[in-house]
Amino acid sequence: MAGNSQRKGSIRKSSKKPTAGSGGRVKRGLEGKGPTPKAKDRPNHKVYKARQAAEKQQQRRPKRRTSSDAEWVAGRNSVVEVLRAGIPVSGVYVAEGTERDGRLREVFRLAAEKGISLLEVTKNELDRHTDGAVHQGLAARLPSYDYAHPDDLLERAREAGEPPLIVMLDSVTDPRNLGAVVRSASGFGAHGVVIPERRAAGMTASAWKTSAGAAARIPVAQTVNLTRQLKAYQDAGCMVVGLAADGDVSLPALVAPGGLADGPLVVVVGAEGDGLSRLVAESCDQLVSIPMANDLESLNAGVAASVTLYAIAQARASA
Repeated sequence: MAGNSQRKGSIRKSSKKPTAGSGGRVKRGLEGKGPTPKAKDRPNHKVYKARQAAEKQQQRRPKRRTSSDAEWVAGRNSVVEVLRAGIPVSGVYVAEGTERDGRLREVFRLAAEKGISLLEVTKNELDRHTDGAVHQGLAARLPSYDYAHPDDLLERAREAGEPPLIVMLDSVTDPRNLGAVVRSASGFGAHGVVIPERRAAGMTASAWKTSAGAAARIPVAQTVNLTRQLKAYQDAGCMVVGLAADGDVSLPALVAPGGLADGPLVVVVGAEGDGLSRLVAESCDQLVSIPMANDLESLNAGVAASVTLYAIAQARASA
């Protein structure tokens, strides 16, 4: 009888139990799973594993505070001046077929005396190194500057058995002013100079030249945040004074016998024209002004730092 499942042989016997309602599972199995992840995002892919290994290796590598890139000085006069000033040079590059004159011969002599390597390259290669600058067939490569850590300056003072004297620059953008401050800091007994990592001049060839070699005798440190570093110096026992035209304390009062100049001191010098930024000024313990014969006159960062450091050095010498 049709449809009678009770009769013998009407259902095929199987070792497996019949499965009901499998249509939905089949449909879901046919659905897509989205785009294939990139190789770098797939944990079992060799690209992913290589990237993870490289990141771990980078974390184990000690961090160094250096300027971002080596600097190139192009042109015969510029290279001669760099070598005369004793600025560190890692190599002198001469283009093939360059005509020799007195300046080129002096470069060869100075490089030989200082043990600096001389390399002959093609003009196209020298163009590429100097970003198309007018190099006159001659260029010098300066290595990246190794900046100290701000804490190193306190340690330097402790080793010398002296109260710390540190100069901090607030967004000084002229490298010649930085070089002048470094030179004055070295000449008047400071233990180092601190500069911001960003929006400020770094130790370029111009700064080295203006420092007249002092950059090799005194450390220059970099800090990410000036106000945070000022707080760290204050916690270490330093008095922080900022130079400002409208300061509430004059420089003669600062260096008077028994004044602040005798103890641990941080002198903050502001940017050219704008002076100290608001946050830095608020972080200072005292704002100090330099008396001027004419209210309309002002001093740039390098000169202001020199005058102040000289007065502090004199006060400490007579204490």
